[in-house]
Amino acid sequence: MKKTLMVAALTGVFATAAHAQSSVTLYGLIDAGITYTNNQHGHSNWQETSGSVNGSRWGLRGSEDLGGGLKAIFTLENGFGINDGTLKQGGREFGRQAFVGLTSDQFGALTLGRQYDSMVDYVGPLALTGTQYGGTQFAHPFDNDNLNNSFRVNNSVKYQSVNYGGFKFGGLYGFSNQADGFSNNRAYSAGASYNWGGLNLAAAYLQLNSNGATGAAAAFNSGGAVSSDNTFFAKRQQTWGAGANYSFGPATVGLVYSQTNLQGLAGIGAGASGQSAGIGFPSDSAHFQNFEANARYALTPAVSIAGSYTYTRASLAGTRPHWNQFNLQTAYALSKRTDVYLQGEYQQINQNAIVDADINGLGASGNNKQVAVTAGLRHRF
Repeated sequence: MKKTLMVAALTGVFATAAHAQSSVTLYGLIDAGITYTNNQHGHSNWQETSGSVNGSRWGLRGSEDLGGGLKAIFTLENGFGINDGTLKQGGREFGRQAFVGLTSDQFGALTLGRQYDSMVDYVGPLALTGTQYGGTQFAHPFDNDNLNNSFRVNNSVKYQSVNYGGFKFGGLYGFSNQADGFSNNRAYSAGASYNWGGLNLAAAYLQLNSNGATGAAAAFNSGGAVSSDNTFFAKRQQTWGAGANYSFGPATVGLVYSQTNLQGLAGIGAGASGQSAGIGFPSDSAHFQNFEANARYALTPAVSIAGSYTYTRASLAGTRPHWNQFNLQTAYALSKRTDVYLQGEYQQINQNAIVDADINGLGASGNNKQVAVTAGLRHRF
């Protein structure tokens, strides 16, 4: 009887120890606001918005210690609209991220699932559109470089290195998952960053092959690397970018350059820049270049101010549009998890462009200029 009791007690101890080596965390962010836009399809508009800066989400993140510096990890992250409760990312349950893998203190992390590409991982944090200091509405036109995470990569295998004295690198490959079309809607990317003192440098490359139907005979592989949240429908998309940030005291200044080249462009996706319907083009090539200068400053531990200017020039459907966008945000932290913000954007495009002004996440203007102002609240948990 005593042995039985002892075994039962030891079993409970070992079960508790094993449980202590594993963890699952529930986390999330809710971003809601009121946005005024001076021109949407020819009319001014007041609207309640979700994710004007950061997309609202909740997720589960977990790890299990396997010993020897090795862990099993997973993340499941859902995106939703707080104003109406609907799913984002094409109605997916875990559309923002969904992956499982292994991470090692010596060798880095290897994960499989629906994941961010290297432009998002490495260059995104250096542009205000990829951070809490600007986000959605600060994105470059149509989010043409994906620095604001308009799409994720399905069927992907991803590697991220450990930190080698400030240097990190990684890469991703997204399978087409099609038996007779290995390159029909596949993706691959790679990137690296280096941090030394207040200096942060990063560069990355992304390529998508056949991420959209490009003719009457073309068949879009919807089960491939990129699906219903496409920014562009094209035969091939090549995007690369580089940036530098420097922090000194409470201030950070930065420069980011990116470009996207498209071959066999069929159209711009309905999800890009909040378009209510996709924009179609004849099969053509297109080219975007983005030049961003940004800065942010902590006036006090609770008050921050941030701003950026982006100049974008493009070659699109036989025209040469160019955009100028000015952005400004101030935020006040009510606590470590809750803050209020006020931000504004002004965008102007040349008058002979094929498209109208269109601040990311809002409906397009009825002319070549658009102004938007948002007052919002963010809560993290």
